[in-house]
Amino acid sequence: MHAGSLAVIAGALLAAACSPALRRPDTTALARQVMDTERAFAHTMAARDHAAFVSFLAPDAIFFSGDGVERGAQRIAAAWKPYYAAPLAPFSWQPGQVEVLDSGTLALSTGPVRDARGQLVSRFTSVWRLESPGTWRIVFDKGSRVCAPATP
Repeated sequence: MHAGSLAVIAGALLAAACSPALRRPDTTALARQVMDTERAFAHTMAARDHAAFVSFLAPDAIFFSGDGVERGAQRIAAAWKPYYAAPLAPFSWQPGQVEVLDSGTLALSTGPVRDARGQLVSRFTSVWRLESPGTWRIVFDKGSRVCAPATP
């Protein structure tokens, strides 16, 4: 092989290795984005802003609710509308932990859910999908009741 050809190949390989498409995403920065997104999503409940809540839903989202499942943003929006009707929020949530896949395209958030009195009643787990740079939409959400501690 000609030395000039080797230089061209080596240059192409070096350029490909340095290309943004091949670099591992900064999952720490992405986790901060998801944490901020989850906080903004939770704020929709405190602010009583159902339209803002809906804006965080992916069109194909799935929310688990009790024994049922709501599929799609429109059905989820309708199912959650009553939670936004009263002047005071019936519950609140905040992210406690976020992890992002190395691909940088999916993230899991989890944290406590508290009733209107501030008592811990459940924990949520949500999966977020990166829809476009800096825009995360929720695709899965499920809450799990917190059991009272066993007494001896």
